[in-house]
Amino acid sequence: MTIEKEDEAPARALFVPSRRAWILFAALGLAALGAALFLRYSIIQNTQIGLACEAGEESLTCKVRLTVILMFVQDTFGWIAMIAAGVQLWRPNRVAFAVGLVAALLGLVLYNTRASALAVALLVLSLARPAPEGR
Repeated sequence: MTIEKEDEAPARALFVPSRRAWILFAALGLAALGAALFLRYSIIQNTQIGLACEAGEESLTCKVRLTVILMFVQDTFGWIAMIAAGVQLWRPNRVAFAVGLVAALLGLVLYNTRASALAVALLVLSLARPAPEGR
């Protein structure tokens, strides 16, 4: 007994980036992680820099410190990661994946853990999505 399946369409391939893309993602991820760790432990949590900036010093370090603090207070890293991961889940592509990955790693280290962790979960889920047609 053979059952013929005439109306069954062939399964589309999953969104799987190439080896070159994975290397680029790893390099971007390591760079984002290194930058976030440097910002957090060398600039934001450094007591001497914090006291100098609060005393009114106007250096580039203080401006970067204030900008990063304002960004994580407003959950900017987490929101960017969530939006990019949502775009990646909706229509998988390498750019959205890279932006989501970088923003999520920055957010995980720089105090936006909830939104960034959800973005990482969405990015992982997006790897199970079919690749866009014509690619």
